[in-house]
Amino acid sequence: MNQQNDSNQVLVVDDDLHIRYALVDALEDEGYRALAASNGAEALQVLRELPEPPAVILLDLMMPVMDGWQFRAQQQRDPLLSKIPVVVVSAIGNGMGEAFQVSASAYLKKPFLIQDLVATVGRFCSNQVSVNLSGARTE
Repeated sequence: MNQQNDSNQVLVVDDDLHIRYALVDALEDEGYRALAASNGAEALQVLRELPEPPAVILLDLMMPVMDGWQFRAQQQRDPLLSKIPVVVVSAIGNGMGEAFQVSASAYLKKPFLIQDLVATVGRFCSNQVSVNLSGARTE
């Protein structure tokens, strides 16, 4: 895997099918390329198969098979994956504290506004796609 990231790609890791694909759709509507995984183990598999790592990972914490905490521990032990920033996306009560505990780069509390999602993802993606006031996309 190349150490440079794919600056417009986002990996969404959430066990809730509806949330996962709502995030993917929202990101793709904003011009990002989004991949999805339903748990931490699947996310690790996706990451290890990509030719270049994504710019950021959106990570739910409460998931079956491999939860967000277990995923993050595995990710941090892998030199090829450890530098990918993680945004914790969670509805748990102390989500900010949990995000800090797993050394996340940012935190979004569910439910959140799409503009907050886009702004947060944009901080990690260098090829930001924005919509001007007339509604036309600009790059």
